[in-house]
Amino acid sequence: MILPLIWTLLSLTVADPHVDSLHPELDHSRTIYVVENGPRISLSTEQNRVVSRRGGNATLTCRIQTTTALSRKMRIKWTKLTSDFLKEEDVFVVMDHHKRSYGKFHGRVHLQNSSPLDASLVLSDITLDDYGRYKCEVIDGLEDATVVVSLDLEGVVFPYFPRLGRYNLNFYEAERACREQDAVVASFDQLYESWRGGLDWCNAGWLSDGSVQYPITTPREPCGGKNTVAGIRNYGRRDKEKNQYDVFCFTSFHKGRFYFLIHPSKLTYDEAVAACRKDGAQLAKVGQMFAAWKLLGYDRCDAGWLADGSVRYPISKPRHRCSPTEAAVRFHGYPDKKHKLYGAYCFKGSN
Repeated sequence: MILPLIWTLLSLTVADPHVDSLHPELDHSRTIYVVENGPRISLSTEQNRVVSRRGGNATLTCRIQTTTALSRKMRIKWTKLTSDFLKEEDVFVVMDHHKRSYGKFHGRVHLQNSSPLDASLVLSDITLDDYGRYKCEVIDGLEDATVVVSLDLEGVVFPYFPRLGRYNLNFYEAERACREQDAVVASFDQLYESWRGGLDWCNAGWLSDGSVQYPITTPREPCGGKNTVAGIRNYGRRDKEKNQYDVFCFTSFHKGRFYFLIHPSKLTYDEAVAACRKDGAQLAKVGQMFAAWKLLGYDRCDAGWLADGSVRYPISKPRHRCSPTEAAVRFHGYPDKKHKLYGAYCFKGSN
């Protein structure tokens, strides 16, 4: 006879000699549970880490392995893990014929369902916020199993501070500043990968977990000391409202065209805004320039206005008078917006 339980428990009642010796007047017993069979459900994934890009699709694999037939009441639940490990964000739930997607994932997720044992999640039109770790959980009766898959995005990390100057952003202002530049606050893993790729920046910035850190590839006196090792300097977690720093932003591929506007004369900031608008575009954001430079190899040796009032230019091929030593987005600061000294970088399209 096959029992419908996940495992069979044998209940044995025996006397406890320690208790009986102390209190012979008590008829004391305890119950011992013996597990006859191990778990009958487990999960596996083909890839612990999946890499995609903004606007793309991704499949987070989750395969069910079981020794017996699954019940009709089996539930498949996908959640997104947050930097606060006590919280999870609901993504998608399936039980029998009932399906539900949640919040920002609504209409963008479904199960692959290549077989009855396939609980893989397909995520479409990926956004910057989709980056992170996802948990697949299968619950059947009293038993459940989980597996975690990471979704990474191809992209670029860039340091940012506003027109007010350095160390002027609390955490929530930093989040807003990155959003305004077509980006999100970078994670530690994203900063670490950028440091491995050569990012060297001597000003501390917020990361998405609320910590403040900065990457150093060439140790020097103002940046932790010249006798220290290269690495990521960590200030630890800071008060998100009271403490002020710069921020490290992360952006990915965008849907649209980033370009330098060919114009017969140099422009003030307001003229640059108007010129892009006349061309059916908008003055480009800092994140759009970094994405075009890093991910598309955009190279232009002309300083131009961006939407935040800064002046920058992207160089992917170092040469004389145009970032001679390294590929970089060159920064000219936040000049007076009335100066008629620069061109304009425009962006046409939508994210």
